[in-house]
Amino acid sequence: MVRTRKATVWMRILYHHRTASTDGQAVHINEIIGSLRALGNEVVVVAPTASGPESIGTSQGWVDWLKLRLPHRLYELLELGYSLIAYRKLAQAIRATRPDAIYERYSLFLLAGIWAQRRFKLPLLLEVNSPLAEERATHDGLANRWLAKRLEHFVWRRADAVLPVTQVLADQIAAAGVPPERIHVIPNGINVAHFADAPSTPAAKQHLGLDGRTVLGFTGFIRDWHRLDRILDWMAQQHQSHPELHLLVVGDGPARADLEARAKRLGLTHNTTFTGIVPREHIPAQVQAFDIALQPAVVPYASPLKLVEYLALGRAIIAPKQPNLEEVLVSGHNALLFDPAIPGDWEAKLSQLLADPDLRAHLGQGARDTIQARGLTWNHNAERIVALLEQLQRSQERPRIDTATPTARPTDASS
Repeated sequence: MVRTRKATVWMRILYHHRTASTDGQAVHINEIIGSLRALGNEVVVVAPTASGPESIGTSQGWVDWLKLRLPHRLYELLELGYSLIAYRKLAQAIRATRPDAIYERYSLFLLAGIWAQRRFKLPLLLEVNSPLAEERATHDGLANRWLAKRLEHFVWRRADAVLPVTQVLADQIAAAGVPPERIHVIPNGINVAHFADAPSTPAAKQHLGLDGRTVLGFTGFIRDWHRLDRILDWMAQQHQSHPELHLLVVGDGPARADLEARAKRLGLTHNTTFTGIVPREHIPAQVQAFDIALQPAVVPYASPLKLVEYLALGRAIIAPKQPNLEEVLVSGHNALLFDPAIPGDWEAKLSQLLADPDLRAHLGQGARDTIQARGLTWNHNAERIVALLEQLQRSQERPRIDTATPTARPTDASS
């Protein structure tokens, strides 16, 4: 049962992560921490120092620098070695603050949370956003594949509760040997207050100089596999009959230069905008300018942050028909889903949305309704996390360290 704010009993939670990032990962981290604190809990953060202000479309700075310059095998051994540093920081924070539990964001080759769980007999909740051994092997290269997979499954199995972001990912975790009763799906959420003051769509378009345009929009880190090149090709085919079409790409990434060059070759320079890195607080106003929000491709286990934001702002979403997205999306209700296995289906669905403003309005209303109906907010996620921690405490019969209203300020132990 999910408890409400009124029923919340204060807890001290040690939040541990190894993410040196200012992209969507940082959004998830900051929002969960903020929502846990808003419920009255003290959160002690043990983590590396973030590399800069929170923005969309950024990468991991010095981490990417190391990845580019070190052999994969050496970089992965350094990751594993970092567990010793992280454990020392965790142990220091635990002795100083005596937390009720550890909440860790899973990272590959990171064993510190499991060691601290065993040494200090604390319940450990493990948030899992992707099967990182598989993801790294597929997209970035992984030298120590056997070791990575073995350690990944070890960490998953040792956690007291595992929190994947989709049921698809939950099934993978169960297949690795984690009992189903210890797996609790918690998808990405939205900070409703952060999006409440977004301008109207006409005002957002006017601010961006897109009056009279039908805007196709995308947010996030731009990669080749998103296949935004197909959008440009489709726009070129529609250009004579629909010169008002405009592609607005909010973010940056390795595919941006090729896309800009392609737009130029197709004569679409004046029908495309690539914003580059945008401060987080400006994202709602950018997305509000979208008439059609693009979720062109996604890995099969993810809960895309951009998708929840599109829903919250009531955009007409087009997305691929695949199980992880169908956990949230219903074609014809809150999105229009295309079949990636059918050639041209994406373009056909785009043409359908372009020709039918009433359908776009219908999907937009269904998208807004989904946030409330599915509880897709960070506050709701935080309530579920605290409820799970309480269940773990009861099952392990650990006395709460303090039940009084906290007087100390929330603590960070970043370095």
